[in-house]
Amino acid sequence: MKILKWIIIVLASILIVWLVAAAFVSGECKYEKSISINAPAEKVWQNTNTLKAMDFWSPWNDLDPGMKKDWTGVTGQPGEKMCWNSKNDNAGKGCQEVKKVDASNKRIETQIKFLTPYESEANAFVAVTPEGNGSKATWGFTSTIPYPFTLMKLFMNMENAIGKDYQKGLSKLKEISEKPSN
Repeated sequence: MKILKWIIIVLASILIVWLVAAAFVSGECKYEKSISINAPAEKVWQNTNTLKAMDFWSPWNDLDPGMKKDWTGVTGQPGEKMCWNSKNDNAGKGCQEVKKVDASNKRIETQIKFLTPYESEANAFVAVTPEGNGSKATWGFTSTIPYPFTLMKLFMNMENAIGKDYQKGLSKLKEISEKPSN
């Protein structure tokens, strides 16, 4: 009985320390990656200004070429939405919806809802800016880790977690944008 009491005290202590420590860690999560592209910003913008355009360079399409996709809304306008469903757990299931399209600043903002492999939400963006004779594309997102899981942020490395995917997507965007027009 004494051992059980001590086990409960130790576990309760660990839980209390976890909860107190988690209260001091921000749940905000932010990541972005950029690439220089040898093409005018307007051409790169045409490859980023709709969900359908972004689908051509999405790195996650390679995870499941047979992924089911449903498109709704007006292409390139707030409300354009693409929902996907994959049998591959790495691709999962979810929806991405355009929230804002700023053609003058060449920036599109979307909201992503992941349903599997775990539920979460993120606000993503792609921005294109002139850079020398070409342009720079920046792709990023913000998300919030809920309390008390904020402590996990201390052990996360976003570059290791998604950096390769973002680099792969941006490299595809670069390749598509630098192709000569017909």
